[in-house]
Amino acid sequence: MACTILLYEDNLQLSESIQTMLRLNTAITLAGAFQSPVEINKHLDEYKPDLVIMDIDMPFMNGIQAVTQVRRTNKDIPILMLTVFDDNQHVFDAICAGASGYILKKHLSTKLFIAIEEAMEGGAPMSPSIARMVIASMQQEPRINNFYKLTVREQEVLSSLSKGNSYKLIASEFAISLDTVRSHIKKIYEKLHVHSQTEAVSKAIQEGLV
Repeated sequence: MACTILLYEDNLQLSESIQTMLRLNTAITLAGAFQSPVEINKHLDEYKPDLVIMDIDMPFMNGIQAVTQVRRTNKDIPILMLTVFDDNQHVFDAICAGASGYILKKHLSTKLFIAIEEAMEGGAPMSPSIARMVIASMQQEPRINNFYKLTVREQEVLSSLSKGNSYKLIASEFAISLDTVRSHIKKIYEKLHVHSQTEAVSKAIQEGLV
């Protein structure tokens, strides 16, 4: 089944280039391409995409504002940000707002489909520099007691999720099967009373669980 994607990019030349790449991939259906995300909630209802690709710097409403708006009502859809520079506050703010990861524009030709696949598998593609910023932010939060009664392994898996690791990477990190990873994540969701990776990571950061 094809992955349905919405694209938000105000640079017409770049947008057309990305659209061409997406349309040449038979595993992807490009549902729509827009220069601004001001009507993104309407578009999500209309096109029901599996994933969103979003430029950070756009007029009228930037990508960070758009992610924040989407996450008020939709916690699950993967959102990949497009950016020129990876080591900056804007990328960090986008991740904190609920973005699933990002793609550097200069690497689109080689990394676009890898990032899409990783995001669809539950991962969060990001560079080590941004991962360090996220971890540093998490470490500034006061730790609290394990109110949710997570096991040691569940805490380890949650911490790995918070670093943006995919299910495959988590399985490799702890030498367990993908089914075991999914089982741990299902129990984590139940204990934290959440329904998605974004909600779980957000709650873990806010409450100092990782």
